[in-house]
Amino acid sequence: MTTEHPFAQYIRIIGKGPRLSRPLTREETAEAFALILQGNVEPAQLGAFLCLLRVRTEEPEEAAGFIDAVRKTFSRPDNAPRVDLDWPTYAGKKRQLPWYILSALLLSQNGNRVFMHGADGHTEGRVYAKQILEGFGINPVTNFADAASRLESDNFAFMALKHLSPRLSEIMDLKAILGLRSPINTFARMLNPFGATHEIQGIFHPNYKDVHRVGADMTGQPHLAVFKGEGGEAELRPHKSVMIQFLHNGEMTDEEWPPMMDGTEAAHDEVMDTSRLTTLWRGETNEIYGEAAVIGTTAVALKLMGQASSIDEAEAKAKTLWDQRNKSFLGA
Repeated sequence: MTTEHPFAQYIRIIGKGPRLSRPLTREETAEAFALILQGNVEPAQLGAFLCLLRVRTEEPEEAAGFIDAVRKTFSRPDNAPRVDLDWPTYAGKKRQLPWYILSALLLSQNGNRVFMHGADGHTEGRVYAKQILEGFGINPVTNFADAASRLESDNFAFMALKHLSPRLSEIMDLKAILGLRSPINTFARMLNPFGATHEIQGIFHPNYKDVHRVGADMTGQPHLAVFKGEGGEAELRPHKSVMIQFLHNGEMTDEEWPPMMDGTEAAHDEVMDTSRLTTLWRGETNEIYGEAAVIGTTAVALKLMGQASSIDEAEAKAKTLWDQRNKSFLGA
């Protein structure tokens, strides 16, 4: 008689059919992902597990269990600096340039420590933060110690998932084999490796907001903003109204932000010319949509971090920061 594999029980729980299956508990999810991270699952088991979770849609308890398991593998230095804002970036952009990167840098230039982490190319035809930052001369860090040092000196650091968690990066790259995104794409946004007091998250499917917000609350995250961002990134779409879901010390509120501009200025970019990010920062070009996206995204972060008490105040403060930016920061 063949002995059942230890991981089989977790597939059985979520895969016994619509009447007998159930979501995993937080503890079960943590146990399952611990086995995955240790490499103690068969490829067929991993594929089945990921697809079953994805088809059913993940639960907040499962997100919390995933976070519990992955954070135990991090090697953050004991003397790591306090981080103000965690900024995950995993979707990649294909219709608009990643203007949100300028928002993150603008915040860091004004005294806010921002840790950005994300994918670096799991889907062909998309633009990812890593390549943009490298083009700016901002080299990604490859370990927690260097990240802590960069945060201390520059108020900003980016680490790709392949360095943050090589095993998770391998699983995310299975999209080319499975043909669909896995739960890792959802859960990785919630890792907050440096325990930042505030998290800003962009999603593509609005029905995932409670997975992120309730899951964050379960893991003790004090402050969070999650919203349907452009292309699934944490970037405000300035030509549309957007519902921002906030979490503040256990209290969940929703706030509708009105459009900042006319929608006719929001045509999809025919050519994703990333040099326009630099020329906009330097003030060499006039990008109506891009500037509004930068200011609007910055405003959401300021409101999240308690640096503005209203939408109008947040947008006004974001515009002031933008107008007063160091235009030589990205080179002459």
